[in-house]
Amino acid sequence: MAQATTDRPSLSSQLPDKTLTKWLYDMQLIREFETRTAQAYQQAKIGGFCHIYTGQEACAVGTIACLDAKDPVITAYRDHGHALARGMDPKACMAEMFGKLPGCAKGKGGSMHMFDKPNHLYGGHGIVGAQTPLGAGLAFADRYRWEVLGKGSKQVSLCYLGDGALNQGAFHEAQNLAGLLNLPVIYIVENNGYSMGTSIERGTTMADQLTLKAKGYGIKGIEIDGMSIMDVYDAFKPLVDECRDLQRPGFVDLKTYRYQGHSMSDPQKYRTKEEVEDAKERDSIANLASHLMQERGCLSEDDWKAMQKEIRDIVKESVDFAEAAEAPSVEEELYSDVFIHPLPNLSPSGAYTHGSKNPLL
Repeated sequence: MAQATTDRPSLSSQLPDKTLTKWLYDMQLIREFETRTAQAYQQAKIGGFCHIYTGQEACAVGTIACLDAKDPVITAYRDHGHALARGMDPKACMAEMFGKLPGCAKGKGGSMHMFDKPNHLYGGHGIVGAQTPLGAGLAFADRYRWEVLGKGSKQVSLCYLGDGALNQGAFHEAQNLAGLLNLPVIYIVENNGYSMGTSIERGTTMADQLTLKAKGYGIKGIEIDGMSIMDVYDAFKPLVDECRDLQRPGFVDLKTYRYQGHSMSDPQKYRTKEEVEDAKERDSIANLASHLMQERGCLSEDDWKAMQKEIRDIVKESVDFAEAAEAPSVEEELYSDVFIHPLPNLSPSGAYTHGSKNPLL
């Protein structure tokens, strides 16, 4: 695991109390949001697949805390945590979960496809590994804009993937291109130990040396303890700064753990309850709250309880908002956001008129 050097203060120790308190707030917001999401799914208010982020909060909050506001972020289908960490309104996020019109993708993306252009979140992606070439593309576009067109500034793209995507061919092609062209993209493997129900040791070679896979493409790789947000920040911030300054790629084996199953339909027969409980002993939220109370002394027990209540109220409001929101209509939304230019024989709503022939066939 990457550790801060001992001869000087860690980066996180030099941050103001309000910054770490905001990290705690953001992680707890994700935790409460996911709890209510799971409840709504069990009540059949959310359909499709649903992948809960509980346990991995320090990964999204800690890495995104190292970015500039305009740095692109792209991720896989376990994406609610990244959306909230990047600044998405919980109401827009929950409405998308419910498939409602005020959702971030007008209710047409659902759980796996959070998208927030104003916050430079370019989607969760449901096909395993499909986001990894897009991550390289985002980095290429930003470097081209800055280096060739002389617009903007140096940026770095974050592309998240699970350990189950490590063996997808598209990921290796993307790494090869990133290494070849020196693209400023950092591939972050949120390594929770299981791709669906298969442990990483059973499905991936060199499971204990993942950074060697990046080294083979000329990419610098580091390991980080993803259960400690301060360790995440201390190790990841220098890598972000380096990749931004030198305009080159990076790779992170971010070791974490999910408390829930792969998805809401996962019976979790591949691991024991004792294993899950052991992981919870290292919980990132509890540890940061303890640090703020006992070591920094900037958070009291009453402050923590008040924060939790405030967050519960915010998330409840988002659920109430999503339940009351309008669903997208077939007439207005089935064909919208599909074509850039209008096609012949389309009604004003965008739907094909009865009896018309599809000009694309």
